Amino acid sequence: MENLSLNKENLAYRKAAKRVKDLKGFYGNLTSYCMVIPFLLIVNLLTSPEYLWFYWPMLGWGLGLTIHAVNTFGIGKNWEEKKIQELMEEDRKNLKSL
Repeated sequence: MENLSLNKENLAYRKAAKRVKDLKGFYGNLTSYCMVIPFLLIVNLLTSPEYLWFYWPMLGWGLGLTIHAVNTFGIGKNWEEKKIQELMEEDRKNLKSL
C-alpha cells in the first residue's frame, strides 16, 4: 500500500514538473516575441520604411506562439487527464486480478 502511495506522489511530481517546464517554455517564447518584434519594427522603419516586412516574422512567430499557448493552456488537457486516469485504473484492475 505504501508503494502505491509513493508511486502516486512520484507521478504527481512528474506531472507538476512537466507542467512547470511547459509554462516556462511558453513564457520564455512570449517574452522573446515581445522583445524581438518591436526591434524588427524599428529596424524595418529605419532601413526600408516603404515596405513593411516586419509583418511576416510577426505573423509567423505569432502563429507559432498561438499554437504553443493552445498546447500549454488549452484544448486537449481534459482528454489527456481522463485517458491517464483510465489507463491507471486498468493497470490497478490488472494488478488485482494477478
